[in-house]
Amino acid sequence: MQERDWRPESLAAQGLGWVDASTQAINPPIHMSSTFLRTPGYGPERAYIRDQNPAFEQAEALLAKLEGGAAAAISASGMAAATSVFMALKPGNHVVAPAMMYWSLRHWLTSYAREWGLDVTLVDMTDLGALKAAMRPGRTQLVWIETPGNPLWSVTDIAAAAKIAHESGARLAVDSTVATPVFTQPLKLGADIVMHSATKYLNGHSDLCAGALVTREADAFWERILQVRYQLGSIIGSVEAWLLLRGMRSLFPRVRQQAASALILAERLARHPAIADVLYPGLAGFPGHEIARRQMEGGFGGMLSIRVKAGTEAAKATAARVGLWQRATSLGGTESLIEHRASVEGPDSPVPGDLLRLSVGLEDAGDLYDDLDRALSGGNALA
Repeated sequence: MQERDWRPESLAAQGLGWVDASTQAINPPIHMSSTFLRTPGYGPERAYIRDQNPAFEQAEALLAKLEGGAAAAISASGMAAATSVFMALKPGNHVVAPAMMYWSLRHWLTSYAREWGLDVTLVDMTDLGALKAAMRPGRTQLVWIETPGNPLWSVTDIAAAAKIAHESGARLAVDSTVATPVFTQPLKLGADIVMHSATKYLNGHSDLCAGALVTREADAFWERILQVRYQLGSIIGSVEAWLLLRGMRSLFPRVRQQAASALILAERLARHPAIADVLYPGLAGFPGHEIARRQMEGGFGGMLSIRVKAGTEAAKATAARVGLWQRATSLGGTESLIEHRASVEGPDSPVPGDLLRLSVGLEDAGDLYDDLDRALSGGNALA
């Protein structure tokens, strides 16, 4: 690809246009070697797959370009990426994170991170006053937000949160898994680090587990994050890195279609007699909708949740009756998924029992609605 100011869609579709120099292949080779020949002088050349895998380079370069960052790093999972940011801090540092967020990370923060020595405060990130009150100038080193936030899809004002964090001398990290770089670029809004569970939309095919970080500046803190990845060995394999790049090539058309279908479903389900509430940032009456309009350009993502009027057991029964939707954990793939989150998260879950989380895939939006309608109405979706 010749050097020009191509749009993100073009850069993603061609994977930055990199061509293998030895074969002129437009898809990269898969490097399966775990080690690399050193020069006699043992200079700073590529040495070992744990931190210098050539399979990472194209995927990382593309993601950094899409997010407008200085550098990117891919990891073995979204959890590996997220925890490496916190582990780059020091025991005794104070961090602020959302009270409602991805449950695995919330559990890690309230157990292992605290045991390790981090001082963790959880707040409602949609309340900027609560965030500001939680800050401890000089001690707070990191503010972590997730927007839209799983599974209520609450929206946090990234620019405002960045201002609050920076005024106290802290960094802002944003889990932008659901927004994707298609709809939001947090670094441009003042964030310092962006995290993605690359298992989800970046890959988009439900066939690998990966995480990714992008930094606004390749500074000393970023080097500490890279050292955590290296020392803990939280890397993906060469095949998975190749699959991630493959997935990102179709990122823009996939997530735009998913978001368009999600909006159609949200609007129709909001009028369904069996549904008490539809949680989706694209709905005009949704709290945070105006913030989402400012920081999500071109769409509101492919995730929504519904709350079933008849309560917990009715929600579970609805999930049991679907035919086209798949009852499975995860999100962002080509197939539409439905999940009763409270059951998955267990008795300590703060998620309402009447809530069903929906990940909208690439199926026909009318078919998806009809399947849910039958399931909500008590009919057999397979009939």
